[in-house]
Amino acid sequence: MQQTRVVVVGSANMDLVATASALPRPGETVLGDDFVMVPGGKGANQAIAAARAGASAAFLGAIGSDAFGVTLRARINAAGVDTGQLRVVYGTSGVALVMVSADGENAILVTPGANAAFTELTEGELAAVREADVLVAQLEIPVATVTEAVLAARAAGTRVVLNAAPARQVPDELLAAVDMLVVNENEAQAFTGRGRDDPSALLALAPRAVLTLGAEGAWYVERGTEAVYVPAVRVDAVDSTAAGDAFTAALAVAWGEGRDLLAAVRWAAAAGAACVRRLGASVALPQRAEIDELHARSA
Repeated sequence: MQQTRVVVVGSANMDLVATASALPRPGETVLGDDFVMVPGGKGANQAIAAARAGASAAFLGAIGSDAFGVTLRARINAAGVDTGQLRVVYGTSGVALVMVSADGENAILVTPGANAAFTELTEGELAAVREADVLVAQLEIPVATVTEAVLAARAAGTRVVLNAAPARQVPDELLAAVDMLVVNENEAQAFTGRGRDDPSALLALAPRAVLTLGAEGAWYVERGTEAVYVPAVRVDAVDSTAAGDAFTAALAVAWGEGRDLLAAVRWAAAAGAACVRRLGASVALPQRAEIDELHARSA
């Protein structure tokens, strides 16, 4: 089978991850347990996840001229992702401060750094988008850049998966060009005013959508059909930080490979479950064999 070509346009951050028995409340200091520094950012995570899930993946984004930028490029490249179009912007790279509790819940603060300067796509970047089977985008970079990439993909007949996170105001022309929308419950509430009680409300935004519910599974909705609930794959959770990124990337890969969309969502659910078994973002993203194993177990 020929590899699916997945191009991810999005953010790259250095994740500074601290673990503790419980997350601190506002004004509270909590003694932590451990600390790791891990390359992340939703864009970089999804590019790495797509490569590990079996795609030929390329990443379009921006890193800083600092030491974090050097590490980010090296780690993304080491995962088998094409970084030939990755920009270097003078200044700091994006940074995410991540706190993780003993039960796998997390709180994240992101400072965009170079990601904020990722604007006006070059002809080389646009060519990469046009040549892809699937374009994957998120909202951690300027919305105008996401819109430019998505419209270029639509014009070229490239499928578009938008992980609309974090929830932000977006132009109608962006949503009109999206083939598949992926959001969690908070994002669904922000965009439609409805959560898990009405996943079909997302169909006012895109022709197909997935509403992810973490350990409680996901809803898949498509215009003209009934909503379908997809249960989560049960695992012992350690850190849920990049689970949504693993899910979104695996969904794009499976769809690009020609799988039935509901089957693609089920395989993506296995990818998300495989991811939460390890601490960190990019280091926790599963290989294809791990996804297949969990998917087979849940079938």
